This record gives sequence, C-alpha cells and structure tokens, in this order.
Amino acid sequence: MLKQRTKAGSEVPDSFSEPTKPITEAASQVAARLFPKNGKNRKLFFNQLQDLYSAARNADILVIHSPGGWGNAHWENVQDWEKSIVTGVTATLGQLGYSYIMKQYFRSGDELWGKPSWLREGKFFVFGKSFRAEVFAAELKVVTADLPHLKIVLVGASQGAAFDNKTLMAMGPSEQVYSIELGTFFAHMQRRQLTTRNLAIDNNGFMKDPMCQRDLWQGTKSYFKAFVRWFNYKMQGKPVKFTNCINTPGHEYQWEYPKVKGRITAFLNANFGGKH
Repeated sequence: MLKQRTKAGSEVPDSFSEPTKPITEAASQVAARLFPKNGKNRKLFFNQLQDLYSAARNADILVIHSPGGWGNAHWENVQDWEKSIVTGVTATLGQLGYSYIMKQYFRSGDELWGKPSWLREGKFFVFGKSFRAEVFAAELKVVTADLPHLKIVLVGASQGAAFDNKTLMAMGPSEQVYSIELGTFFAHMQRRQLTTRNLAIDNNGFMKDPMCQRDLWQGTKSYFKAFVRWFNYKMQGKPVKFTNCINTPGHEYQWEYPKVKGRITAFLNANFGGKH
C-alpha cells in the first residue's frame, strides 16, 4: 500500500522518479556484497531498494510498516489495531505539516530470500539473529545517504517490532531513522536496544500484554483458539489468514487507547515537531 500527502488533509497520486546513477551504483555494490553468489537475491534486493528510493524521493518522511506474524501480511489482511497505529502515525505527521509516503516492508514470503517463512521467523524468534534485518538496514543506509533530507519512521508490531529494533541496531548511529515498536515478544525483550530514536510500548494502558510478559499459558490458549477459528472458517468455505484469527487480550494496541496514542504523538512531536 502506497500513499503520499503533500500537506495535511490532501492526498496526491503516487509519483516515481528514476533513481540517480550514484544510488544505482551503490545499490549494485551492496547487493553484490550481501549476495555474492546469488543473482536472484541480488536482483530482488536491487529492485526493492529502487522501489523504496523512488517512493521516498519527493517526501519529507517515509513511514515503513513491518507487519506482525510472519511479516508477509498485505494491508488488507493486517489486523485492525495494527492498521490503526499506522494510520494514526501518518495522520499525526500530516497534521505536523510533513509530506509522507507509507510503504509496507515484507520480511518473508514463500519466494523471498530462499527460506520458508516459518523457518526464517522461527530462527529469529529463538536465536535473535536476522540476516533479513541486515539486508533491510543496508537498504535504508543507501537511501538515506542519497536523500539527506529524508526521515524514516519504522512502525512494527509483535515480531515486526523486534525486527525493526534489530534493523535499527544494524544501522548504527543514524539521525534519520526512528522506530515505533509495539508488543515485542518476550524472547526479544532482553536482546533489544533502546535509544532516543526508539519508542517501545509493551502495555496498552488497560492490561498487561502476555506476549511481552512471557505468559505462555495465555499465549498458548490464544493460538489454540485461533486455530479453531481458522479451521471453522475453512470448513465453512470462508478461508481467512491465520493471523487474523488470533485474539490475545492485552496484545493489541489500538490508536484510540489514550496511553498508546499519547506516547506515540509525544514521540513524534519530540523528534519532528511542526514543519517550519
């Protein structure tokens, strides 16, 4: 999903510009370094980086949504509370007077980077290592180096929150990239690093998040009930994505929740303020 605003309240069609020669050369060099023996992945990396660059070239801020779950849910399949956070962030930036564009960043998929989603995401959950985060960080470094005016806001939920934190760690000191992380799974809590450029929200203000608190019983019940819902829908001929069947009380961060909205708007105001 791609949207752009040039001023609060007005949307304009997406616009794409041809990448400049310097970024094309930089992308090729980084792709060769990351995937020295895999031409398919080099091409994927190069095309994805060009897409990010072209989208952000004429915007003040690039908002990148990292979906929860396996990290491959397209906008129409993202849970409503997760959508509310992304739209709340972009609306706030628009109110501050910034032009922005929003993109989703898929860290997994059946044909992406050669490994099944469950294997790649499972390895990240258990060991905290993600080559995909290093790839993402490399893309952002190339884009921000060529667009020094650009600011980037990462928005991630659950496993996506941990992925964004890992990406920011891989980037090192960069005053252009910020991260909003909601409901980071317990396995990543001790691994993550938080700076003034990270906002981590682990409680929605109404009840504890069992996924952050290592409440394995509540988490197990939620996933078991989700499987039952998913199976029932399938038997009724109404297939839905498994992640849309998950309902874990506490592990949801609606934009309308005062603590959630208040912390995010304060973070955006502190780091961006109104555009002069």
